[in-house]
Amino acid sequence: MKKIYALIPAAGMGKRMGAGHNKQYLQLEGRPILAHTLKVFQEAPCIDGIYLVSPEAEIPFCQKDVVERYGFSKVRAVVPGGAERQHSVYNGLCAIEEAGPDDLVLIHDGVRPFVTGAILEAAAQAADRFGGCVVAVPVKDTVKVARDGIVTATPPREELWLAQTPQAFRYGMIRAAHDAAAAQGFLGTDDASLFERQGWPLHLVAGDYRNIKITTPEDMILAQAFLDHAQH
Repeated sequence: MKKIYALIPAAGMGKRMGAGHNKQYLQLEGRPILAHTLKVFQEAPCIDGIYLVSPEAEIPFCQKDVVERYGFSKVRAVVPGGAERQHSVYNGLCAIEEAGPDDLVLIHDGVRPFVTGAILEAAAQAADRFGGCVVAVPVKDTVKVARDGIVTATPPREELWLAQTPQAFRYGMIRAAHDAAAAQGFLGTDDASLFERQGWPLHLVAGDYRNIKITTPEDMILAQAFLDHAQH
């Protein structure tokens, strides 16, 4: 029976938020953003275990004030992060020592609290079938490519998608992709880019426009609006 693990990097400094402390611990409805995110994975029947990545200095706080306080029993370990998100994810992958190559791992931003259990299930199924997938939504606006302030191209909008998380993979494949990137000193924009770099086809799974990444003060306003709407 294949196992499905969640790997949640929450080691970002949140400089764009301007809040003076890490964005994953900002309060939404009296709970840290990270706790809202973890709740979805805790309650999802398909998830067998959760690995959380935190700045090393914050691990005791994360363990006590988030994991233990809110009873997230699926969290197997809180792993120290690295200099960049890619390094943090790699640390997390290395920590999932019990994973077999055909087990699945869902990598999800700690500050995307509005992901749904249905999306997690769909991503896991796609990763199991195809090896790797990324949750994404179609671009709404026209996109311009520019250099030095001059537009050089207008790509067809129907071909453009906004990548979200989770990004889901067979463990052996994403571990190999990260191993290769680490050995070659390559830094990608996301985990999917490392998977693509290996020449493997990456499939799309329909996301949700509410599955936002909370990175700016404006995002906090939107997040609160989502919560208010859900309560009515």
